[in-house]
Amino acid sequence: MKIKKILNERRTISFEFFPPREADGVPAVIDVIKGLQQFSPDFVSVTYGAGGGTRAFTEEITMRIRAETDLEVMAHLTCVAQTRGEVHGVLERLQGAGIENVIALRGDRPADSNETAPGVDEFPHATDLITHITDNFDFGIAGACYPEGHTESADLDTDIEYSRMKQDLGADFLITQLFYDNDYFYRFQERAAAAGITVPVIPGVLPILSTPQIRRFTSLCGATIPAELDERLERFSDDNRAVREIGVEHATRQAEDLWANGVPGIHFYVLNRRYSVSHILRDLNIAGHTGE
Repeated sequence: MKIKKILNERRTISFEFFPPREADGVPAVIDVIKGLQQFSPDFVSVTYGAGGGTRAFTEEITMRIRAETDLEVMAHLTCVAQTRGEVHGVLERLQGAGIENVIALRGDRPADSNETAPGVDEFPHATDLITHITDNFDFGIAGACYPEGHTESADLDTDIEYSRMKQDLGADFLITQLFYDNDYFYRFQERAAAAGITVPVIPGVLPILSTPQIRRFTSLCGATIPAELDERLERFSDDNRAVREIGVEHATRQAEDLWANGVPGIHFYVLNRRYSVSHILRDLNIAGHTGE
């Protein structure tokens, strides 16, 4: 089923997983995915990994979810540093496996990629990828958006214009980059509405697992850690268990507030871990997603 149809029927809870670096790590990821089925996610997604280097495992996991579970699955697809033929081939394989949904992303360039290789970067932007998908396939399409602006955008007005272009070219809904202050999301909603964006915008929530890890993530994507949260993370920076509990507490408050303000869904970046999202959903007690 296309996720657009699900969003037309109800508010959603969804999970995002990432592929392992090596083939022998695939079963562990599948186990986590199956373990979180108890929470009845409306869909799950599998990322391409940094620079698309693990894309074969992305395809394998996506197809196994489709074959071995009753979960609706959305494949990530990045286009940077790939030829038109490579991208088209992935789409054909996904279509052949019965996958109905993709999220179209530009992605990050691999450190060892050859920018001058023939055919590389035939899709320089996510909008080019969306156009190719809509011209050649019948997938449900999601796009990414950035509450605090993409790190490469000149300003917030330019950034929101690119988000609107994704909608106009065929994206059925948008999923946000991580954020830790909900006010950034609400301000993004206001800019989106003013720019004519009418598709659902699903906030992405990442429960914090460790202080060094989240500092690295936010430095890469330009997300802000609120001062009070930052101080707590620093105080317990050497205690990952304490930081994980702080992450559960903060993400639960975020999700409660977002849900109360009528978001169309919440997309949890679970980092292939069960603990945090399990506790968050049980604390939220959202009907149909408690695992009870």
